[in-house]
Amino acid sequence: MNIKSLLLGSAAALIAVSGARAADAVVVAEPEPAEYVKICDVYGSGYFYIPGTETCLRIGGYVRYDISAGDVGSFDGARSRDVLNGKDQGTWAKNARLSLRTWTGQETELGTLKTYTETRFNFGNSAYYAGADGNQAHNKGATLNKAWIQLGGLRVGLDDSAFDTFIGYAGNVLNDTIVPYGDFYTNLIQYNFDAGNGFSAVISLEEGSVDVNNVFYVGTIDSYVPHVVGGVKYTQGWGAITGVVAYDSNYEEWAGKVRADFNVTSELSLFAMFGYGTDTHSLAAASGRDFYKQWGGHWAWWAGGTYKFNPKTSFNLQVSGDQDKNYGVAANVAYDIVPGLTVTGEVDYDHYGHFNDGTPFGNWTAADKKNSVGGILRFQRSF
Repeated sequence: MNIKSLLLGSAAALIAVSGARAADAVVVAEPEPAEYVKICDVYGSGYFYIPGTETCLRIGGYVRYDISAGDVGSFDGARSRDVLNGKDQGTWAKNARLSLRTWTGQETELGTLKTYTETRFNFGNSAYYAGADGNQAHNKGATLNKAWIQLGGLRVGLDDSAFDTFIGYAGNVLNDTIVPYGDFYTNLIQYNFDAGNGFSAVISLEEGSVDVNNVFYVGTIDSYVPHVVGGVKYTQGWGAITGVVAYDSNYEEWAGKVRADFNVTSELSLFAMFGYGTDTHSLAAASGRDFYKQWGGHWAWWAGGTYKFNPKTSFNLQVSGDQDKNYGVAANVAYDIVPGLTVTGEVDYDHYGHFNDGTPFGNWTAADKKNSVGGILRFQRSF
């Protein structure tokens, strides 16, 4: 075999192998177009379309850290026992919280279909005295605070009572219930009406609830008869006038609140609220309290406002009192360090005029005049 024949044979072999490999080559499929999340601006900022649906979703919440101190009477401090000598003494009350919230919205032939949820996770110590180990920091578990569905004006699920949400919470202070103005969490069936000209109304059938540590009254309905709340509101550029009335079916008691809000200037806003309730039946059974009339005596009042020094800094004040000579003052300064991060420092004062002695029938006794002072520092990152 000469060199020419060897070269031709090698070339033929290479061509054959290359042809075989070319026949076995993997064909790469063209990439499918990516389906990007689309922004939904119908219900405000932060919403996006859930892929493949017409439902808009928003996910948010906040991370919060509270440091507070002072007398228990102002709902700020904590109590503990010295582990060496057993002495009852004050200590810091601290709490870290993660709140996760979701909003959804979708347009239907029957109106806007909306949902809202809020779930909270807390870690901290107890803000009340509960024995030698009652103040140890611990995971407090998860709580479901909101979970409702709304179609048009009809809302069903878990929410704060319309006795509070419709008329508004008592100011922008952190401790706004030194003189309480109503209980909050409840399952409900509610209808909201908005005339579009500033006039709105609400009717709410509610189940009620009670804190597991509260022994003074029964808030959850004990029959098939619900608690009932109704309210009307008139809103204009200058502010609003609102009234709500509530019926507690357990104790067959009535309570109501009226409120005026004023936008004095772009920097200054003020509010005043007055409440009145009956205690014909609840006085013997639950210290004069029911799910709605939480204050002492028949009447109570709350007033305050907000002044914005600049876009980042605001001053908030609330004063309150009731017929049983319980009084409270709360004042704070809130500062936005950067967008989404707010630091609030607050000082609280309360004065006890009367208290319940804790017996099952809630005998009212005149307490020694007690003045308490406390303070709280809050860091909150909202997203």
